[in-house]
Amino acid sequence: MAIARTFTAFSAAVARAAGKPATFAISLMVIVAWAVSGPLFGFSDTWQLIINTGTTIVTFLMVFLIQNTQNRDGAAIQAKLDELIRASAAQNTYIGIEHLTEEELDGLRARCEARARSFRASEAADAAEEAANLRAARAAAEAAGH
Repeated sequence: MAIARTFTAFSAAVARAAGKPATFAISLMVIVAWAVSGPLFGFSDTWQLIINTGTTIVTFLMVFLIQNTQNRDGAAIQAKLDELIRASAAQNTYIGIEHLTEEELDGLRARCEARARSFRASEAADAAEEAANLRAARAAAEAAGH
């Protein structure tokens, strides 16, 4: 478990550092220094191999570190959403839907959208009825006042 915690801390730190403007600036300076050194090394195969190898290694390792961070972030967000659903008036049947197939999720999304449209239509009808009642009450008040 200590290895997992160490890797988690390391990957989170690297992901945070990789997203900083200073990291981008340093990377850009390395690329510029490499490009400027081209004439010095006669644009040799070794000169080209250095940048190709360096960027390949960094990219390869960053894919795994960033994926680890994304997996943890996604799991944490899912746990928070599940707890919000569980603690609210929402339907507990939505907990764990991230394990459904793409087709099952599409069907669920379609049902949710249909309910939302139905709710909006019902809400609009309620608003229209409320406005009509208000107009009727005003008209009655005016008739009684005159």
